[in-house]
Amino acid sequence: MFASLENWERLALLLGAAGLIGITGHLLLYRLLLKISKSTTSNLDNTFIKFCYRPLQWIIILVVVRLLQKLTVFETQVPDFISHVMSLLLIGLVSWLLIRSVYVLEGYILRRFDVDVKDNLKARKIHTQFRVLKRIVIVVVAILAFGSCLMTFEKVQQLGTTILASAGIIGIVVGMAAQKTITTFIAGLQIAITQPIRVDDVVIVENEWGRIEEITLTYVVVRIWDLRRLIVPITFFIEKPFQNWTRVTADILGTVFIYVDYTVPIESVRTELRRILEESELWDRKVCVLQVTNTSERTVELRALMSAVDASTAWSLRCHVREKLIDFVQKNFPEALPKLRTELNRQKVDR
Repeated sequence: MFASLENWERLALLLGAAGLIGITGHLLLYRLLLKISKSTTSNLDNTFIKFCYRPLQWIIILVVVRLLQKLTVFETQVPDFISHVMSLLLIGLVSWLLIRSVYVLEGYILRRFDVDVKDNLKARKIHTQFRVLKRIVIVVVAILAFGSCLMTFEKVQQLGTTILASAGIIGIVVGMAAQKTITTFIAGLQIAITQPIRVDDVVIVENEWGRIEEITLTYVVVRIWDLRRLIVPITFFIEKPFQNWTRVTADILGTVFIYVDYTVPIESVRTELRRILEESELWDRKVCVLQVTNTSERTVELRALMSAVDASTAWSLRCHVREKLIDFVQKNFPEALPKLRTELNRQKVDR
């Protein structure tokens, strides 16, 4: 700690040389990365400069200081606390660089697999896996960095043997206390691997229709059709049944029920349904069916079955077809609208 003046002079010279080399290296590295990014058409270089340049710059400066310290001309007794601080900084900077690298990879994947296209099943699968795994990697890197920083302290190293000896007991206690947390963590991994749900999947959860907006390690955000957000524990999708309308494909069948009198000409309604669908851009031209699915003492139940590319389009198509069929029956067969019949006794009428 109390070094001679000569040692402090050498230390100042060391830091000055390191600063000069660091500034020079900073300019050269920055120009080199810019030159590489301009010579390529990929956006990966720009993303790397945006996220990783700053931690990489400081890592190089620290490494230069350590290398200069080994040279004879700069040989000096560096105070212990300065060496310790430099070690902690190096651990922190390396962790920062690793986390930033994950964001670089995320940007590359998000650009390569676009979820805004119609056939986005593979893209949604990749997005779901990467978003969950990204959070896991960040948590693991943070834990390892924190543990590495603690291990640089001598007192913590001395406690290492005692901690390892009681690791079994501590593990049991921690496992029992954090049982739900561990279960949730494992459920997040299972969701990422098996993928019963993916980002932008259409699901029915708690009798609510919505899309998967976000998947984390502990919960899932479902964006409901009226823009409300339903927060569901991630274990829900492992332990309870739910509907996933886009598990394999987004194609879906839509139904429209109308109730008419027995006098309705069914074949005319069937022809009109075909005409309505052929004129609509919402129909995918796969399924067009009209069937009598039920009868009662008053009405006949007609079910129109049609197909669409996804649930949202199917909903709009159903509303359109329902409106047009009702309008068709009103204008062309008003006598076929549901009616209530009564029969009067002839003798009572005469009286």
